[in-house]
Amino acid sequence: MRFRHPDGSTVHLAYCTNVHPAETLDGVLAQLRDHCEPVRRRLGRDRLGIGLWLARDAARALTADPAALRRLRAELDTRGLEVVTLNGFPYQGFGDQHVKYRVYRPDWTEPDRLEHTTDLARLLTSLLPDDAAEGTISTLPLAWRTDFDPARPARDRHDTALDALRTLTTRLDALEDLTGRSIRVGLEPEPGCTVETTADAIGPLTALGRSAAGPARHRTGPRIGICVDTCHLATSFEEPRDALAALQRAEVPIVKSQLSAALHAEHPERADVRAALGAFAEPRFLHQTRTRTPQGALRATDDLDEALAGEGGLPTTAPWRSHFHVPLHAPPEPPLTSTLPVLKDTLALLVGGPVARTHHLEVETYTWQALPAALRPRTRGRLIDGIAAELGLARDMLTDLGLKELP
Repeated sequence: MRFRHPDGSTVHLAYCTNVHPAETLDGVLAQLRDHCEPVRRRLGRDRLGIGLWLARDAARALTADPAALRRLRAELDTRGLEVVTLNGFPYQGFGDQHVKYRVYRPDWTEPDRLEHTTDLARLLTSLLPDDAAEGTISTLPLAWRTDFDPARPARDRHDTALDALRTLTTRLDALEDLTGRSIRVGLEPEPGCTVETTADAIGPLTALGRSAAGPARHRTGPRIGICVDTCHLATSFEEPRDALAALQRAEVPIVKSQLSAALHAEHPERADVRAALGAFAEPRFLHQTRTRTPQGALRATDDLDEALAGEGGLPTTAPWRSHFHVPLHAPPEPPLTSTLPVLKDTLALLVGGPVARTHHLEVETYTWQALPAALRPRTRGRLIDGIAAELGLARDMLTDLGLKELP
């Protein structure tokens, strides 16, 4: 969906297709037919934006076969779908029954991450609507922290990752020279990664900009910026106003924002709250959990079941938040809730002012099938209803901020 901002620019709203497992091109085409087009019809729109996730094998097949790429573009057009942004974070296997830490490999110290992101950028230049100003890709925030050893002899992994991003900026420049299409990439801070918060992103991204006289910048700003995921922001207890103000002072662009909500427990010391949280501990995805102590320190575990584990878990003297993307329109029943207020505050700061600070918004609730059994959609139709309801809520939030929905 498209919206006209009061500043005259177009803001795009999409939903991310990583909720629909697909590793191959045929799987992607089936997604468009079975889910994306029905969501568009459920919303009563002639056009719907999707944040496309292309796994490694699908991306390679499209890169190697121009006819296949033309077929994908034709399918998008036929089904009333458009793509201005890609989710380049998961590499492969995101639909597996056990993902957990595997989603962070390859990281930005490994050549496969650079090559995959380059492939995605090339593909996006061919998928963009003719009137789109630019395309964006969200990506891994360098690496998972325990895989990232800054003390590595000779040339540490931090420098290796930044070198890969410098190479990427050069390739993006060349791609724009060749195609006339501008592609930008956003590091997506995530709890547990070397870049966990927006504050963590400022150092690497400003260093990247300083070290490149030209390639790191194009006509609208740095090639590499940040993707603000509002679930991740809330899980790490970042205050939206402070976080976005710091990014603005550092001149770090917000390439895109993923609209998502985390799981919130106000009283984790209560037995009923812990029982309710336990229903969300599941074997597929990692649900990093955080609390801020009364003294202001952030305490953390890598997963929800670790937080709940007896004396080795998190302290219960303050609220907990867990990296579990809960449906925007349907927060869990008491005694739990979601961080939807953080999303609303962030969205107001991003596009509620006189100038839009980002133009690509993506609803990203990939955990529908990981929800507790009673909340999980049992049919394709119910999943379509849920995604459409999330997009409807996001649409209402945007229009309430003064944006006008476009046909």
